[in-house]
Amino acid sequence: DFKELLWGEVFEPLKDINEFRKFRLNAFTIEWENGADFSPEFLYDYKENSLKSANQKKHTGE
Repeated sequence: DFKELLWGEVFEPLKDINEFRKFRLNAFTIEWENGADFSPEFLYDYKENSLKSANQKKHTGE
């Protein structure tokens, strides 16, 4: 779920699912026509942090 990441002028239009779906891959980067992008490093870190958070919640019962 990328909703929490779609803030700021460049990402605001991507809150519209039809605009979000217009992405393309470019050298391992997800990018959109308006110049918004997520680098591979950002996506990896986001995934890793999400997994760590989910595991912590699982073990603490949150």
